[in-house]
Amino acid sequence: MKKIFLLFIMTVTTMLCTCNAKSFTIHRGINISHWLSQSDSRGEERIKWFTRDDVKFLAESGFDHLRIPIDEEQMFNEDLTPDSEAFGLLHKALGWCKEFDLRAVVDLHIIRTHHFNAQDKPLFTEKKAQERFYECWRKISAELAKYPRSMVAYELMNEPVADDPEVWNTIVNHCLAVVRELEPKRTIIIGSNRWQSFDTVKQLRVPKDDKNIIISFHFYNPFMFTHYRASWTDMKDIPCTIHYPGNLISDNDFEAMEQSMKNRYGYAAGKNGYNDINTLENQIKQAFDAATQLGKKAYLGEFGVIHGAPEKDRIQWYKDIVSICEKYGIGYANWDYKGGFGIIRNNEKQQQMIDVLTGK
Repeated sequence: MKKIFLLFIMTVTTMLCTCNAKSFTIHRGINISHWLSQSDSRGEERIKWFTRDDVKFLAESGFDHLRIPIDEEQMFNEDLTPDSEAFGLLHKALGWCKEFDLRAVVDLHIIRTHHFNAQDKPLFTEKKAQERFYECWRKISAELAKYPRSMVAYELMNEPVADDPEVWNTIVNHCLAVVRELEPKRTIIIGSNRWQSFDTVKQLRVPKDDKNIIISFHFYNPFMFTHYRASWTDMKDIPCTIHYPGNLISDNDFEAMEQSMKNRYGYAAGKNGYNDINTLENQIKQAFDAATQLGKKAYLGEFGVIHGAPEKDRIQWYKDIVSICEKYGIGYANWDYKGGFGIIRNNEKQQQMIDVLTGK
């Protein structure tokens, strides 16, 4: 009887280890923006923003993973003690992912010493800020280490913007080593410098012998189209319609512009010239090739077109991006769920967009 019991224990232990050792694989995902990141909502408003019903809907729609941005100022107090409500919401979300068989990328999106659009970024100049960044990950690991490696991955930081790519390389590799001391086999996602641009992946340095690293890049090209009249950009008052594919500004619209606008939005390669699936593929392939050279998989962690862009053109852009990712085996996560680029707009689901993103 004792031998049977020991055999049972060994079998269960082996099954648990095997389950936890399964690789972290992701294909089609969605960013849960403006919930635990880039939001002033707290209390009941924050709780209601993202619920079990949302996760159920996303799983049933055909997505296989969530990218969950989190901000330091939401998750931690000034003294870096964890905020119990924020981590409680994150734990609930991960529990729902487990319930509906979704994977999750926990993305440290913004920290107090680095915002991708800020002029001052102490993370790159102050040792104290760097140590604080590493300590954030010690604490995040302490909270999340219990989740299976096949289910949860960590993205160390969103859209680093360092003047010198080697500064980012030094910091991110040190952070990787900190997490590896705690979780040697957890999948870690590392983004390239300068807003995770496709053309800066080649500047990344990561350990070649670490098989549990994925390289992330973001893609919003052509920016004038994907951010058409976005209120936070210098294109918020562009006086004409933008097109994709083809010339972003039609010849007629361009000729009708005042000279000041022509100078501002003049035809420049990669800005508002000609774009089609081949243009996009040539750019995305740069990230894929660079990640391959590093011996890693590539992951398109953010991409999207704002809702103000022409609908037919938006859908064609999404079709082209998905087609390129499928061609090269690149996992992706659309930006975003319920924001200005979202698959939910004014509480109504955008079914055509969902079908494109989920391969239906």
